[in-house]
Amino acid sequence: MSIVLVVNTGSSSMKYQLIDVEAGEALASGLVERIGQAEGHVRHEASDAASAALNAAGERRWETDAEIPDHEAAFRIMLDAFETRGPSLTQYPPVAVGHRVVQGGARFFEPTVITELVKINIDELSVLAPLHNPANLAGIVAAERAFPDVPHVAVFDTAFHQTMPPAAYTYAIDRELAAKHRVRRYGFHGTSHQFVSRAAAEFLDRPVEELRMIVLHLGNGASACAVSGGRSIDTSMGMTPLEGLVMGTRSGDIDPAVLLHLQRRAALDVDGVDELLNKRSGVLGLGGHSDMRDLVEAAESGDVDAELALEVYTHRVRSYVGAYAAQLGRVDAIVFTAGVGENAAVVRERSLAGLEWFGVELDIERNRERGSIARRISTDASRTAVLVVPTNEELEIARQTLAVV
Repeated sequence: MSIVLVVNTGSSSMKYQLIDVEAGEALASGLVERIGQAEGHVRHEASDAASAALNAAGERRWETDAEIPDHEAAFRIMLDAFETRGPSLTQYPPVAVGHRVVQGGARFFEPTVITELVKINIDELSVLAPLHNPANLAGIVAAERAFPDVPHVAVFDTAFHQTMPPAAYTYAIDRELAAKHRVRRYGFHGTSHQFVSRAAAEFLDRPVEELRMIVLHLGNGASACAVSGGRSIDTSMGMTPLEGLVMGTRSGDIDPAVLLHLQRRAALDVDGVDELLNKRSGVLGLGGHSDMRDLVEAAESGDVDAELALEVYTHRVRSYVGAYAAQLGRVDAIVFTAGVGENAAVVRERSLAGLEWFGVELDIERNRERGSIARRISTDASRTAVLVVPTNEELEIARQTLAVV
């Protein structure tokens, strides 16, 4: 069997998928949310492939409200959903549990079987990801109690970017201060960039080791990655996921002196600056909408603020494409992925406008077509292939987990 349970825990939520790695498909998926609040919510759904395993009372999709005080309760509810709604974990027993962990620092550069020492390290690295690593660790502890007889594997968002050279990950500040406080660029969305770069190579029917590509993971959070021979050599996110591209609510790149100016002139304290840059900036701050669908609709209806937000967003993407083209030397493919990258044709078109000089020829009709599988949106004559490749971070985590165990 090649069944892996993939778990992604946040401070108040837990996503999960039961994945048949060999078949490359999810047998079931679910979401437990509002953990620790007055009333939680649970959603569980079995796939077509596993629907035959449902009992007489079962349905493919099931939702309910419940009291979910902590992550251990979330796992109990998940196990009950599998037992009563299917597919049966007796019929489809997971051989391992794979956990998404956001921050692996400079210590973890590959998927790692979780031991007590690994948990200590994940906890210690919480200083670099205080909103994510503690929740990831809470999920690991709860999962180990729910599944004590199978190995648990941590797959780190930052691991794929550990191949970046020092020139790419080093900030130009006092080196001793940086070393003491581990200030450097780590990058994120690593499992997505790794999955998509491999999938793009398969689509092009070429070895990934031969290709140089730019992967654009454009969702509510967004990052670009320069991939050479299947290895990350640069990425737009830095020590935190705030650096780089304009995002739904995050500013991306900004002059650090702006923050000092706002502290002095607008009386913003550290928490106020943090909230501004992470929650009230990006296309929300510029155009009033954090969802790209709403922003595009507003821009097309004549909203000048939304139009400017869209222009700033795509200008930043285009700037990174140009910078990474210089780093790579040549670009065999530009690959769009994630919610915005896979679905927003206008974003793709505007992001590539003016890039014909290094071989990008977008096919307007192909670009406007919608689809759920990997596809080419450049012309057949384009020297640089432009692709849309749906990401699947859970499948990538499952593959890496199975490879380790």
